[in-house]
Amino acid sequence: MILYNIPLSGNCHKVRLMLRFLGLDYQIYDLDLGTTEQLSEDFLKLNPFGQAPAINDQGVVVRDSHAILVYLAKKYGGEQWWSEDPILLAEITSWLSTAANELQNGPARLRLHHKMGRPIDVKHATDTTTKLLNIIDRHLANRQWLVADKLSIADIAIYPYLALAHEGQVNLSHYQNISAWLARFESLPDYVSMPGINLQI
Repeated sequence: MILYNIPLSGNCHKVRLMLRFLGLDYQIYDLDLGTTEQLSEDFLKLNPFGQAPAINDQGVVVRDSHAILVYLAKKYGGEQWWSEDPILLAEITSWLSTAANELQNGPARLRLHHKMGRPIDVKHATDTTTKLLNIIDRHLANRQWLVADKLSIADIAIYPYLALAHEGQVNLSHYQNISAWLARFESLPDYVSMPGINLQI
């Protein structure tokens, strides 16, 4: 399996985490953003959107971090990662949607602005972030993980851009349940970090 990767991308980190938790062998191909390799003819054949991550699993190409999480969970993960319970699957899917919407338009966008200099609507991103953090913190008040009582792809989808929130000048110190969840996540035996994450443990 080949992972087409951008080292500083939280979305790519989701896939690296999943591959590590599943114990799968894979090769990393880091795209050269300096030469806009992600827009090259060869890469666009794999992902017409010109975005990472993407994987090539023995000829099966999957793009989008959340689609990759679903693919890996279903193909390689077993019951822990892909339940047949429709209620649990609906809950997991709702968090994947949150990761693609509120998380991306809140903490991830603030990081893009403050760390990488991209112009954004800072007020909208800040308001989105505050609302999201309050929701997640309340959700985690009486549970260890986002769905049921075990780690799932929902946690993996949400984790990186919360762990990187400080790079978007977001202070998580007032969100005790989120901070405890981050520490639990980072204490997992097969956890792997990435540049920019200040470990909570």
